[in-house]
Amino acid sequence: MDGPFEVIVIGGGHAGAEAAWAAARMGVPTALVSFQREAIGRMSCNPAIGGIGKGQIVREIDALGGLMGVATDEAGIQFRVLNRRKGPAVWAPRAQCDRALYARAVRERLERTANLAILEGSVDELIVESGSPHRIRGVRLSDGRELRCTAVIVTTGTFLRALMHCGEQQTAGGRIGEPAANGLSDCLARLGLELGRLKTGTPPRVHRDSVDYARLAVQPGDDPPAPFSFLTDGIDQRQVSCWITYTHPATHELIRRNLHRAPMYSGQIRSRGPRYCPSIEDKVVRFADKERHQVFLEPEGYDSERIYCNGISTSLPPDVQDAMVHAIAGLERATIVQWGYAVEYDFVPPHQITATLETKGVSGLFLAGQINGTSGYEEAAGQGIVAGLNAARRVQGREPVTLGRDGSYIGVMIDDLVTKGVDEPYRMFTSRAEYRLLLRSDNADERLTPLGWEVGLVDEARWARFGRKRAIADAFGAYLSSRRSGDGALAAELCDPDREPMDHPRVREWLRDVASTVDDGNGDAEHAGVVREAVIAAVHQAKYAGYVRRQERQIDRFRRLESQRIPPGFEFASVPHLRYEAREKLAAVAPRSIGQALRISGISPADVTIILIHLERQRRQRTEMHRGLDAVG
Repeated sequence: MDGPFEVIVIGGGHAGAEAAWAAARMGVPTALVSFQREAIGRMSCNPAIGGIGKGQIVREIDALGGLMGVATDEAGIQFRVLNRRKGPAVWAPRAQCDRALYARAVRERLERTANLAILEGSVDELIVESGSPHRIRGVRLSDGRELRCTAVIVTTGTFLRALMHCGEQQTAGGRIGEPAANGLSDCLARLGLELGRLKTGTPPRVHRDSVDYARLAVQPGDDPPAPFSFLTDGIDQRQVSCWITYTHPATHELIRRNLHRAPMYSGQIRSRGPRYCPSIEDKVVRFADKERHQVFLEPEGYDSERIYCNGISTSLPPDVQDAMVHAIAGLERATIVQWGYAVEYDFVPPHQITATLETKGVSGLFLAGQINGTSGYEEAAGQGIVAGLNAARRVQGREPVTLGRDGSYIGVMIDDLVTKGVDEPYRMFTSRAEYRLLLRSDNADERLTPLGWEVGLVDEARWARFGRKRAIADAFGAYLSSRRSGDGALAAELCDPDREPMDHPRVREWLRDVASTVDDGNGDAEHAGVVREAVIAAVHQAKYAGYVRRQERQIDRFRRLESQRIPPGFEFASVPHLRYEAREKLAAVAPRSIGQALRISGISPADVTIILIHLERQRRQRTEMHRGLDAVG
């Protein structure tokens, strides 16, 4: 494709890949602009996907028809389900990936996608038509090329005016060996968007042949490994182990003696970093009473020489990093192949976007990923797929799609961003979701695949597979309910984390009895994954049926508040008796409903009551005016 284009995606990271994939799959001519084609899908930090809260997002992306789940299953070298000792609502899939295989899996799928062109270059300017609001008309690249379009999705990650720090050394760039994107920040500011600065970091990497594995605790993956994608029946590739070690009091003392050389403490870095993924400098200061911190040594691929030292992210000078690493058990003779570093970058505080991820001030301009103040591959990809489908729907003249916090972790994340804003990189946790019993990783397809099918992201093969799973789950759920022991008792037994549900004699008995109605799923390799997923989903639904009904009642109340709409452009400043602070906060967020207004930090029920009274007064005035006009007519 040489154009013309309707949607242009700036940036080929995890948000950009999902955005371009979604828009093109919906039949819209799309261009993905990246510094380098080879950098598309590249993992800047740890080559791992998933984790607590994050794994649920990946399964939701997959349920909608996205890329991340299938790419992870193809490139995963170790799969584990975290939180298995807790309830299924917080089970979190995670996979360590081969860095090169993952990027290749993403890139090759994009290269085969109809309606999608991949262009190398740097976007310096957005072409807009002035107005209120401004309207996107295209982009201008640094080499002078102009590409016209109707919608632009900015997914620049950590590259906007990016500055890397390693001790006193500062280098422009958003990733080792890759330049910063400088022109676009100035363009966004000229369009009236407020910008801020955030910081992230990465740890040193060591050569795999220089590690003393005899001094480490081995961490194997699950057997059998559980796939991410609902399309994957099983993981066939070889699985590898990771290892665990710990820092030492001597390590901590070394760091304390050199805090004056750490950019975070010397004043060289002034922006906020992620609270839930702190640097080792922060850990030593904030948790001074702890004598050691866990370090996970994770391979970056089958053929990679690099071991990722997860847990000691740092921007200390190289000489201090060298001494620090060699003070850790098993790494006494390690060869460091890359120093840790921190990155400062521009972001757009997300009160300036709507729940569709379109900016409020520029029509047709969408933002996704770390530019909205999030951290992590998964959060970025979840925003990317939402931005991509909404940009496509704007081009098609269709109503946008908004994911609610009652239906997905992606919806929780986006609502948190646009309603509460961020002052540090946002990370998803299961605790952020009020209805997490309903937002399990096993039922993401039940919640979101019908939507993916409706908007055109889910193809016929996935839709047919989903139909089979739903039929099997319904049948097995009915079987559980028919047992004299009660569905809850048997379901609780089947939820034992030390036991594979498919090996339970009652499950085998049921499969034998109804094999003909479930596509011979018992023992049929083609459908084994579907049957296993269906049985697990039915078991979890049965075990938590009472709690689920309670949460469904809570959701009904939530939806009633969400259905009380606040008109677009509503003048909060004109509401009598509303506090000045409330007017400012409400005007900044521009909530679309009474429910969203209540979730804004600092907005009280009394404030919302005043708004409701004002809205009702306006409604009555309109009604009386219409009656008067009818009488005159």
